[in-house]
Amino acid sequence: MTSKVKFVLIGLFIGSLLSASIFASGLAIGVVIGQMIGYEFLPDWLEDPLQESSLVVETKTYTSEPPEGSDELFAPFWQAWDIVHEEFVDQPLDDVTLMRGAISGTLDALGDPHTSYMDPVTYQQANIPLHGSYEGIGAWVDTNAEFLTIVSPMPGSPAEEAGLEPGDEVVAVDGEDVTGIDANIVIRSVLGPAGTTVHLTIRREGEPDLLEFEIIRAEILVPSVESEMLEGDIGYIQLFNFSNDTSDDLRSAIRDLRQTELNGLILDLRGNGGGFLLTAIEVASEFIEDGVI
Repeated sequence: MTSKVKFVLIGLFIGSLLSASIFASGLAIGVVIGQMIGYEFLPDWLEDPLQESSLVVETKTYTSEPPEGSDELFAPFWQAWDIVHEEFVDQPLDDVTLMRGAISGTLDALGDPHTSYMDPVTYQQANIPLHGSYEGIGAWVDTNAEFLTIVSPMPGSPAEEAGLEPGDEVVAVDGEDVTGIDANIVIRSVLGPAGTTVHLTIRREGEPDLLEFEIIRAEILVPSVESEMLEGDIGYIQLFNFSNDTSDDLRSAIRDLRQTELNGLILDLRGNGGGFLLTAIEVASEFIEDGVI
């Protein structure tokens, strides 16, 4: 095999993200940015045994100290804080909740649907499917839409077997209307112990009536990578997420495909559930030998 083996990148490519180095359009928060279809040469070093790249990741350290000269800027905020604590009818107030709400409001003011704040519970929830397994229905979802929205059922999952489809919107869980409820809260009702049942009411584009699904939760082994050889000795790899195991799984898939003649490689990111930023960079480094992201 020569360096003229080509690869095609299909679907969503990672742009940027916030919230503790996690992005997702999956079970966590929907923050995959941009679309890219690429057609390039596989790098020469893929001809050799797979190795770690020298790709550089730039990071920053952020201070918790108030910026110099911010007293005047934040004076209205602290005035509002005092007024709320003195005048709001339902006391006492939860200062931690108010603080997190202020952070969330700051990010909302950016007007970017892909930038959001995750409190510790949401952060933990976002991590669940990125560690290999969890208990639930097995679907990547988008939490930035008006309703909790199915991005993609996981292969072989209860969600797939029940017939959920990409674009399905969850409008009720166990008969409880979830209109107007934060999708990150709705997810907590969908997750649950293996063997238990959850009833989802779904709105599907093109269907005049709401659809009802009874789904038995299971232990979900979260797929990271699937691969196969297509006609013409074209390798095909689909990345379902960017979890702890994705980089190793990708290297293993490439190694297996290279056991025979390989004339090209398709890397499919459609329906990718997102995941860890550093893992996404590691994946990119498999095809970018050196450089800075």
